[in-house]
Amino acid sequence: MASFASTIFYRVDKVCRHLPVALNTFLVFSITGEVSYLVLVEAPLEADQKKTEWSAWWKMIHLLAQYFMLGNICWNALLFLRTSPSIKGVFLGGEGMGQGWRYCYTCETHTPPRCSHCYDCKVCVLRRDHHCVFFGQCVGFRNYRYFLSCLLFMWSGLLYATLMNAEVFIVILKEGVTVHSVLLLLIPWIMLVSGQVSARAFAFAFIADTCVVGFLLVSAFFFFHLFLLFWGQTTREWYSSRRPYNLGLLGNLRHSLGFRWYLCWLCPLIPSPLPGDGINFQVTGSLEPTRILLGQ
Repeated sequence: MASFASTIFYRVDKVCRHLPVALNTFLVFSITGEVSYLVLVEAPLEADQKKTEWSAWWKMIHLLAQYFMLGNICWNALLFLRTSPSIKGVFLGGEGMGQGWRYCYTCETHTPPRCSHCYDCKVCVLRRDHHCVFFGQCVGFRNYRYFLSCLLFMWSGLLYATLMNAEVFIVILKEGVTVHSVLLLLIPWIMLVSGQVSARAFAFAFIADTCVVGFLLVSAFFFFHLFLLFWGQTTREWYSSRRPYNLGLLGNLRHSLGFRWYLCWLCPLIPSPLPGDGINFQVTGSLEPTRILLGQ
């Protein structure tokens, strides 16, 4: 009986771990499909412009822009998931262990500075930043570039989608701010179930709401990680108010994104080798935290 229960728990846990990835994928492609519909069918709104050469070029430019962003989101996300940030397969070395090295009793090995154990991934991660619940994997030394690039294109894509959905908000609110229009924007699911709106109106309202909420959330994550990137910090180091590895703006960009930091954000296929090994770091400040970090 215990074995059966543990098997069920394991399978449920495995499904729950992949659920955020599946949900994100569904939302990304739903937003892309809705914006493509707006571009191809609904815009431009003026009837005399719908069949002009300007309209065709306008639609082509918009479609190229949005699928360029979609391609970068998907490819960066794929490489992020395929690039392991853990210590598995990494020779940590038994010599030269100095300040910052610790012993992980779970992995039963000495770990270098900025490395910590993730109890979700069940392994120590080099230059661990945090465990990303949306991807179900840790952000570390080797996959930080793909994580940040994915955030960049998600932010720009959601900004674009929000602007394109401005017409949806205008249509919903064209008769004024009524109880019906406000409820449609705030709780479209309830309005659909109660039969107050059509499935088409619900779909447009739901995706428009998702774009706005998603843009605000991704903006917070993206600009926070830009702040960390510029100061050469991880999330854990920021929480403990430490900046011992700050190499200056250009040094931090090169250390986190690679030698081609100025190009690698354009496409994940552009090679940008990292200057370090994720084990040894140049110390430029105090390693002592000014705030106590839980879990140390």
